[in-house]
Amino acid sequence: MANPYGFSKQTKKLLYDFIKIFNDLKIEVYEPFERTKSLIQKESDWAYDVAISNYHDLKKCDCIFAIVNGTPPDEGVMIELGIAIALNKAIFLFRDDFRNCSDSNQYPLNLMLFLGLPRENWEKYYFESLQDIRSNKKGFVEWAKR
Repeated sequence: MANPYGFSKQTKKLLYDFIKIFNDLKIEVYEPFERTKSLIQKESDWAYDVAISNYHDLKKCDCIFAIVNGTPPDEGVMIELGIAIALNKAIFLFRDDFRNCSDSNQYPLNLMLFLGLPRENWEKYYFESLQDIRSNKKGFVEWAKR
C-alpha cells in the first residue's frame, strides 16, 4: 500500500482505517511505514535501506493500492507507482481529494498513472471512498484474492 499517511500523526489514523478494511477483507497488506520502522531506528543509511526495502516489497507484491491525494500527489507514492507500472503490477488508485489534479477531463490524475490501469473500465481500479472498498462494488476483493 503506497501512501504518505505515515508521515503525520493525524493522517496515520486514516492509514489504520485502510489497513483494517483490508484485514477485514482477508487481504494481506505490505504497509511501508510499519514494515520499515526498525530500519529508521538505525543511525546511518536508513533512508537508502528504507527505499530498497520498499522496492523489494514492490517486486514481491501482487498489486499496489496507492493513495494519491494531494496536488500533486506524494512524490514517493508516484515513484512507487512508476516502479509498479514497470514491473507490470496491477494498480489500484484511491483519491478522495476533490481538487483537480489533471489537464485532462478524461482522467482525474496525471495521465501517465493510467498506463498501469486497463484502458477500458479503468474506473474499476479507481476508488473515491472507503465505502467503495468495503462494499466491493468494483470487484477489488475478488481480484486481490485470486
